[in-house]
Amino acid sequence: MTVESVKPVTPEASELREPPLAGGGVPLLGHGWKLARDPLAFMSQLRDHGDIVRIKLGPKTVYAVTTPALTGAMALSPDYIIAGPLWESLEGLLGKEGVATANGPLHRRQRRTVQPAFRLDAIPAYGPIMEEETRALVERWKGGETIDCTSESFRIAVRVAARCLLRGQFMDERAERLCIALASVFQGMYHRMVVPLGPLYRLPLPANREFNRALADLHLLVDEIVAERRASGQKPDDLLTALLEAKDDNGDPIGEQEIHDQVVAILTPGSETIASTIMSLLLVLADHPEQADKVCAEVREVTGGRPVAFDDVRKLTHTNNVVIEAMRLRPAVWILTRRAVTETELGGYRIPAGADIVYSPYAIQRDPRSYERHLDFDPDRWLPERSKDIPKYAMRPFSVGNRKCPSDHFSMALLTLVTAVLADGYRFEQVPGSVDATRVGITLRPQRLRLKPVPR
Repeated sequence: MTVESVKPVTPEASELREPPLAGGGVPLLGHGWKLARDPLAFMSQLRDHGDIVRIKLGPKTVYAVTTPALTGAMALSPDYIIAGPLWESLEGLLGKEGVATANGPLHRRQRRTVQPAFRLDAIPAYGPIMEEETRALVERWKGGETIDCTSESFRIAVRVAARCLLRGQFMDERAERLCIALASVFQGMYHRMVVPLGPLYRLPLPANREFNRALADLHLLVDEIVAERRASGQKPDDLLTALLEAKDDNGDPIGEQEIHDQVVAILTPGSETIASTIMSLLLVLADHPEQADKVCAEVREVTGGRPVAFDDVRKLTHTNNVVIEAMRLRPAVWILTRRAVTETELGGYRIPAGADIVYSPYAIQRDPRSYERHLDFDPDRWLPERSKDIPKYAMRPFSVGNRKCPSDHFSMALLTLVTAVLADGYRFEQVPGSVDATRVGITLRPQRLRLKPVPR
């Protein structure tokens, strides 16, 4: 299936079918209660009802797309934009003027501003910082002591982003603030997406007050970063300088709100997804010691026993496949939404103009129709001779088309390096009190992962 699967509706196509309605909805909440109670199971079973299925989130009808081919076709079609329940729930954090949420000409201009920082030939310049932060992470640990994987994963994700892209001297205190605030903000935004009760979220209830405090601290944190750079008078060659010097379509400096929203987009969703993936990789190393040993052996074969360097990353093929397989089974971004800007045909169904569409990378990446032994952790499924049998859009962790994540090469380099250094230095064991169940919010991560690193 190709982008031709998405077609404007013509008079001749007026008899197109309406997608079937999923069963199990309840008055007022629709399917929102199922999505809130067991979201991963709910999204995973929708394909049994059709390639596209209608669900109800509160009073809203939402179209769920369930197949790899149709999600790929939708991502490549100009008839669908970034919008819908997910993005509406994120507006309080991301605003409407950042590259993550903008559409049309504004999005294209913003991509031109941020893309140079993530070009493939720009990534090696970040290598020394990634190496330094990764080594500092493991050197801080003492063999036999318990590590809190949540705070440690956020610390490295935030520090690497700040030092590489904002050239910030990002102190641990700020990283800790970001970690604490993001946990409250993303959980609150998730509830607002699946159960859109509008005015009830403005009541002075404890959960609402906690959400508002965390959101305010995140925005204050960003304002501090921008103000410090302006006060310094420095203009290092980084993404923040590019934003401060960017021009709009009239040749005027971009507004303060757009600068703020862009920095938020760099520090928050990016840090949340990278940190969540690092936590999942730590869980993989603990739960699959045979894979940790294979990564360690590959690292030592490549390096000859010296410390892992950024330049080694491209040679660590099995380590890279471990990262990809972890992202397949535990994708940080497990749910995405779009909106139809015109009435279209998608997979033989009529999609009305203005319709909200939802799809789940988690469900698609675990679908037994696409993957043999779909629940097994099997990095070798990404070897060239095996991966050719996987449907084209069944694994796109960074999306495709003009909404493809600009930091895909940056993120993969960091994740591969972190995995290599961790596996080379330690074996990991879960300790009493560790909860490795999946915590579902806007992103996925282990609930409360606590490990004991044992030096090799």
